[in-house]
Amino acid sequence: MASSNEKQWISIKKTGMTKQKRLISILLLGLLTAIVPFSIDMYLPGFPDIAKSMGTTVTKISLSLSSFFIGTGLGQLMYGPLLDRFGRKKPLYAGLLLYCIASLGCAFSTEIDTFILLRFIQALGACSATIAATAMVRDLFPPEENAKIFSFLILVLSASPMLAPTMGSYLSTSLGWSSIFIVLAILIITIFLGVFFFLPESKGADKGYSLRVSSILKSYGAVLRESYFTIYAFLGAIAFASLFTYIASSPGVFMEHFGLTQKQYGWLFAGMASGLILASQINTLLLKYYRSERIILGALILQNCFGASLLLVSLLDLAGFWGYGWATLFILVHHRVDYAECFRPCHETL
Repeated sequence: MASSNEKQWISIKKTGMTKQKRLISILLLGLLTAIVPFSIDMYLPGFPDIAKSMGTTVTKISLSLSSFFIGTGLGQLMYGPLLDRFGRKKPLYAGLLLYCIASLGCAFSTEIDTFILLRFIQALGACSATIAATAMVRDLFPPEENAKIFSFLILVLSASPMLAPTMGSYLSTSLGWSSIFIVLAILIITIFLGVFFFLPESKGADKGYSLRVSSILKSYGAVLRESYFTIYAFLGAIAFASLFTYIASSPGVFMEHFGLTQKQYGWLFAGMASGLILASQINTLLLKYYRSERIILGALILQNCFGASLLLVSLLDLAGFWGYGWATLFILVHHRVDYAECFRPCHETL
């Protein structure tokens, strides 16, 4: 008997999706997936200029990154039920419009507290794209193709940190840090138009879906009671903690401590991010010979070892800039393996 997901796809197939429309849909889903990493990485090179403009420190500016992470986490819990109740595209439209408004607000902010708040609001809008893209892959494509589509989305996630900081560094040095957020708003408007005209609605509104808090909490409770999900989600969170720590601290470390320019930092960050793509290939190779559990264990052990070496290098200044850089690259590689293998079981459970 066909599952609900299969029935949904069969219904969409009957309406017809040409090869060209299919390709456009996949590209748009990839662009939606790239919104969050671009929003995180693109403004990192501008930290010193933002701090100078607002009369504060780079450390205080990094709190805007923390607020973005918090907004992303809370927003994902919010958009799941909304996408089921109102269909995929209406909540997505609302999220993208919210993102544009917050981005323009960030561009013209003059106070750090306002900037931090607007970054939180921007994240609430950005995560609608991530959640909608994931749901629409399941809706629009047959189950046997989902793995390939998700692999493409993960590739986009891995490639985004290579492009975003480089773009941000050139924008900041040429046009000022505000231009980063204006360009982000323009990009989102372009994606919005693409989604509006070319991406089909994959699931209509379901008036029978309850938005009562008790019903939503009950659904999330059922997921959390799945030990398979909870364990791997926790391990994935641990692996991600190192990446978030690196992202938040890297502008101050590389540009203030080591004295890199914004453009140099952008290229360095892109080079470090190449470790994420390298890890994807390593992960694919390892899966041919080892079970996921062994890969996760090995990656976490190596990640902790390199984390300890990074701490030692930093405290004793054993190798300066290059020692810090290489240790960070290895941590990013093993973080990517952790994430790939922790994400899969969680995704299968959901």
